[in-house]
Amino acid sequence: MPPTLASLVHHSALKLTVRAGGDRLDVPVRWAHVSELADPVPYMEGGELLLITALQLDAEDAEVMRRYVKRLVGAGVVGLGFAVGVNYADIPKAVVEAAEHEGLPLLEVPRRTPFLAISKAVSAAIAADQYRAVTAGFAAQRELTRQALSDGPEGLLASLASQVDGWAALYDASGAVVATAPEWAGRRAARLTADVERLRERPAPASAVVGAGGGDDDGERDRVELHSLGTGRRPRAALAVGTAATLGTAERYALHSAIALLTLTTERSRSLQAAEQRIGVAVLRMLLAGEPDHARAVAGDLYGELLDAPYRIVVAESASSPAGAPVGTGSVSRPTAGALVAAETNGDPLGGLTECLESAAARAGEAVLVVPEGERLVVLAVDGGAAVGACEEFAAALEGARADVRERRATDTAASAFGSSGGSGSGGSSGSSGSSGDEDELVVGMSGPAGPIAAAAAYKQAEQALSVARRRGRVLVGHEQLAAGSVVPLLADDAVRAFADGLLRPLFAHDATGRGDLVASLRAWLSRHGQWDAAAADLGVHRHTLRYRMRRVEEILGRSLDDPDVRMELWLALKTTAAVGE
Repeated sequence: MPPTLASLVHHSALKLTVRAGGDRLDVPVRWAHVSELADPVPYMEGGELLLITALQLDAEDAEVMRRYVKRLVGAGVVGLGFAVGVNYADIPKAVVEAAEHEGLPLLEVPRRTPFLAISKAVSAAIAADQYRAVTAGFAAQRELTRQALSDGPEGLLASLASQVDGWAALYDASGAVVATAPEWAGRRAARLTADVERLRERPAPASAVVGAGGGDDDGERDRVELHSLGTGRRPRAALAVGTAATLGTAERYALHSAIALLTLTTERSRSLQAAEQRIGVAVLRMLLAGEPDHARAVAGDLYGELLDAPYRIVVAESASSPAGAPVGTGSVSRPTAGALVAAETNGDPLGGLTECLESAAARAGEAVLVVPEGERLVVLAVDGGAAVGACEEFAAALEGARADVRERRATDTAASAFGSSGGSGSGGSSGSSGSSGDEDELVVGMSGPAGPIAAAAAYKQAEQALSVARRRGRVLVGHEQLAAGSVVPLLADDAVRAFADGLLRPLFAHDATGRGDLVASLRAWLSRHGQWDAAAADLGVHRHTLRYRMRRVEEILGRSLDDPDVRMELWLALKTTAAVGE
């Protein structure tokens, strides 16, 4: 406890006597200050015991003393010490009445007690209080360290909550609550998710004071301090401490010790994760090389459960990154702390997806293997597990965000066109550029359920789904979705269109001269599976005319229509050119 007026009054060597404000002696004293100025207020900071002899004051003038004492109270002075036997044999009545009126404690200082003795007593008490706080802080640090080593972050939080007489909560990089102490604090901690997310936007280390709790079930509103954890550009976790009042010196030492220990744990975890990452890369390469037994031996307890149950392979990349980058090429490194927590859809979608998957898996207690390679990400996740579900939710949220952006762009473009001169829309708007921001768009392909011996096939499925997602402008496509719908949309590729144009160009050139309608005839004949009468009826010509036209097609193309492969290629070429025409 810091020194108070009461402790100074009870100090046997000082012989102080209370003359006014005896009910307010429990206030802390920050310092003892001597001033004979008629107005010492400009030099006060608050919390001082002011010591005077009234050398420059008319201490017997009631009006002067009322103004003097009132200004002292307004400046935060906690007590007034008046030395008797120097300028006044006793404290003047005007001083006593002014102090009583303003509620300012007034202490009589006998002549044999020098002001220096009072200052030394205050200084010694402050030093003793600081020493106790430091000693308590070291003890708290030892206890927190012991709990962290024996029970991990949960034990550390429990010890911290006890030492600050409040509650504590730990959040992961996504802002989700990881642990609380005591358990009843979980509801209060959950209300701070938005505040934690805002804290993540600030460079580490960062802190903020917010409020939580309140209401019939929680009692009075807490004072909550939030602190980021981690040494990187962006925090990897956050700590919340809720108390009924401002933390004292000893409690502040305990909090800072907890922050240091949790930061150390976070950075140690980053090193371990980097090592785990290298093991994950080796496991993935062995699986894709068809060596499941070796992969299982390397995986051990770290990723072993992934290989004991059906899993899915997820391949993700930015829309602008080169497609088809093979796994196992180039350097493999874990993303920075900033990337791991960048969940914004227009900032770092790959980092946001990584954070989302790892956080979901950690909360569910399941293993997930994430291998980043530049602008590409390969993931092994338990089929039906939390990471797969989080991936689907992340993609759905991103799809919704893109839809909103497209809608706003369309609205802005329409508004710009309406407001421009002549309705031409030449003025344009910032939202009408079409692809602004698309360079960071995410595309994800997900395989079907697979086991260790089918890893290569699952990876191929994921890449096929990724290719379809890229062509369709979708965020996520699962391999199961490829069997639904039509194969025709998959032909929207420049190479396929070039093949179709080259294959059918002689027929289109023939028809352009007006010597027959070979393209339409071929389409009708193929659509009727080579049935002459039905195809001729569709065209409105005699079947002999249709037979002649099909012979001409064979002559021009140099291919036989009896070959099923030729018929298939011609049909797909016709569908491709029709899609382009539409």
